[in-house]
Amino acid sequence: MGEIRPFELNVAEDELVRLADRLDQTRWPEAETVDDWSQGTPLAALRELVAYWRIEYDWRRCEARLNSIGQFITEIDGLDIHFLHRKSSRSDALPLVITHGWPGSVVEFLGIIDELAEPSNPDDMAFHVVAPSLPGYGFSGKPSGTGWGVEKIARAWAELMQRLGYGHWVAQGGDWGAAVTTAIGQLAPEGCKGIHLNMPLGRPGPDDMQSQDPKVLRAFQRLGFYQEWDSGYSKEQSTRPQTIGYSLVDSPVGLAGWILEKVYYWTDNGGSPWDALSMDQVLDDIMLYWLPATGASAARLYWESFAKFGAGTVAIPAGATAFPKEILPAPREWAERTLTHLVYWNEVEKGGHFAAWEQPETFVAELRACFGMMA
Repeated sequence: MGEIRPFELNVAEDELVRLADRLDQTRWPEAETVDDWSQGTPLAALRELVAYWRIEYDWRRCEARLNSIGQFITEIDGLDIHFLHRKSSRSDALPLVITHGWPGSVVEFLGIIDELAEPSNPDDMAFHVVAPSLPGYGFSGKPSGTGWGVEKIARAWAELMQRLGYGHWVAQGGDWGAAVTTAIGQLAPEGCKGIHLNMPLGRPGPDDMQSQDPKVLRAFQRLGFYQEWDSGYSKEQSTRPQTIGYSLVDSPVGLAGWILEKVYYWTDNGGSPWDALSMDQVLDDIMLYWLPATGASAARLYWESFAKFGAGTVAIPAGATAFPKEILPAPREWAERTLTHLVYWNEVEKGGHFAAWEQPETFVAELRACFGMMA
């Protein structure tokens, strides 16, 4: 109990051969009857990605990168928690726990970890970076019972930071990471100096329904689109995660189509998902669902906590960065209803839901600006 164990990835070659065989044996549907993404991931787009996956993609590159950062596992409340831990050489570095969401993973942070830990400019703020995989995601354990919702995860992350010997620290997150980080802020565990969100959570008030503020109108427009056209995945995963789980665990192409749709709709792109992220980046993420077979276990977080997403208020210092293509934008006044001690707010010009993944330089700058006010 409490032991921190080094973890090294070395996926058996047989696993990669079996994946190639499955890709070769795909039973494809006919093409969509529209010329856009409105019916879901287009056949041509998915075929292109799968062809690259089968012929050119190199898992060993991603595996080596994860191993080079430093991977560990520790048991918390009976469940193995996998995490990346990149310690800075700087004595003044601030410990940071950063949490991914769905359909993301710790690979979202591969482009920011080195710069956060060892700034290219020695005058910039440095961090000891801790990036856990959510329960049921990546190489963390899969809960065998109910109860692993955002509140329990928040307590586990506080325990993790304490176990690593960090007496003071900060927390950051987007998507489910924003929900977990908000829960950390509500819990206000000893040592947590503040939080930052790249998906600030906030709800409209009665007066907002008549507002003519362009930011409020845009937020309502995006909310309406999400509810009507973009939330089918969350309805399925929050009500019947086991049912969709069979497809996501059994079919690599089904898994890729499920995730690629969100990469397209949730990134700041010019009409193609590859405007925002590379095929290698997206496949690295898909592999962290495919290899450990987490399609069902990851979906269950929606069943556990979707109804509580963003509930409650945070009284400790908090900051937020609004990226323009966020799926559920919250104007500052909405965010302040949740983050009652908002010390930092900024609206940037480019980026979407996967902020660290899409805009690593901007993301790092935002964390430094925010946490520089809390350290």
